[in-house]
Amino acid sequence: MGTSNRSKLSLDRESYKERTISNTIRINGAIRANELRVIGGNGEQLGIMTRQEALKVAEDAGVDLVEISPGANPPVAKVIDWGKFQYQKMKEQQKNRKNSKQGELKQMRFGLKIGTGDMEIKLRKIRGFLADGNKVRIQIFYRGREMAHKELGYDLINKILAQLEDDSVVEQTPQMAGRNLSVVIRSK
Repeated sequence: MGTSNRSKLSLDRESYKERTISNTIRINGAIRANELRVIGGNGEQLGIMTRQEALKVAEDAGVDLVEISPGANPPVAKVIDWGKFQYQKMKEQQKNRKNSKQGELKQMRFGLKIGTGDMEIKLRKIRGFLADGNKVRIQIFYRGREMAHKELGYDLINKILAQLEDDSVVEQTPQMAGRNLSVVIRSK
């Protein structure tokens, strides 16, 4: 493993720029089309040029020639700084990922002996979750001998759903799981 392997692994700046960065985006010498529609760094149309002319324009500006739309006739290339372009694309993808985030499943627990004030506070919180686009699992938990009166839990859950019917739709019907009765709702 002498210096010959090390020199093969290291890439100088020019050979790095000549490589194809991805399957769809080519930069500088990796562009294969002979004629290109060239767009300047500020978005102005520079017209249709040969590949060599476009590379010369990019080199004079001290930036890269990036093939934006290879499927067009002729393909479209832009004279821009590749690092800046890549950074902007990455930021755009992060923003799209953040905006398309699926709603989470939030959970709110109620006891059978909950007071009206406490229930109003929890219902307000549930409405907030629904407004944010989240689904909500409402859980009624039974303590001790309350298990002998399961109908009280169903009555409470129906009362809660009646108060939330303007804001929500039942996605999963009420079901018992151990000492818990739960239902899943989502916003309309």
